[in-house]
Amino acid sequence: MISYIFDGSFAGLLCCIFRAYAFKERQRLKDGQLRIYCEKDFQPELFAQGLGAWGSDEQGLNEQGLDDQGRLAEEITIISNDANAKRVWTALCQKTSGNFSRQFYFSYLSEQAATFQHLFELACYVFDHQDAVHANYGHPAVLAVTQMAKSVSREKHRMEAFVRFKKTSEGIYFAVISPDFNVLPLIAPHFKRRYADQHWLIYDEKRQYGLFYDLKQVHEVQLSSEANKSMIEQARLTASSITLDAQEALYDQLWKDYFKSTNIVERKNLKLHIQQVPRRYWKYLSEKN
Repeated sequence: MISYIFDGSFAGLLCCIFRAYAFKERQRLKDGQLRIYCEKDFQPELFAQGLGAWGSDEQGLNEQGLDDQGRLAEEITIISNDANAKRVWTALCQKTSGNFSRQFYFSYLSEQAATFQHLFELACYVFDHQDAVHANYGHPAVLAVTQMAKSVSREKHRMEAFVRFKKTSEGIYFAVISPDFNVLPLIAPHFKRRYADQHWLIYDEKRQYGLFYDLKQVHEVQLSSEANKSMIEQARLTASSITLDAQEALYDQLWKDYFKSTNIVERKNLKLHIQQVPRRYWKYLSEKN
């Protein structure tokens, strides 16, 4: 039993695949005996319980964390290497077709521990076969990755629809989001095209980073916890006195009046409304506050 521990980056995940074949560890281990973990999710004490939900019998481990040959599970820290990651990604794209690369990357952005393992298994499944097998939905990894990619894509579209900007006194439009998945890299092209003539900042409060557009390029930014709290609760960009534009409250009220005037009370369907606009998004919608 071997556990790969990577830094959580996309390159790190690809380097796990590179390591498995470069050291022939994939070939000499049984199925399910090579596990992938992100640093933030890895907990060595789980070995005593057979790696949690996966079960000790499934992994060939007993209650003491030993494999069927009485050896302790080996932990290997994977160092991200851009060159190795590029080799794996290029090879994957060459052996597949269609929107495989899109689904693979979308699934990675889910940040789910189980999905990291599915992505690893899917890549190995592709490399282990000469034929194009990436569309074989009978394989559990192919199906799991496809389903997760759809969930991430759905979250991406919702963020593009539900983001609400507020203008600061310095002319920067900002919005705070908290998506289920890390979709900021996916929604950046949409807002760059739609608001090409405006400075804007979209900040993910859950992951503590944001994207800032300076009219030319999109830059990744990070704010301190105090600044982030100030931005969310007091509508400020930093801990300093950068406040909202004087007319922002008027525009906010105008939008609420428009929303109210277009609403048909007699046709109100709260159940359907919640399906289309889940409650977790309401705190960022002006018409809901």
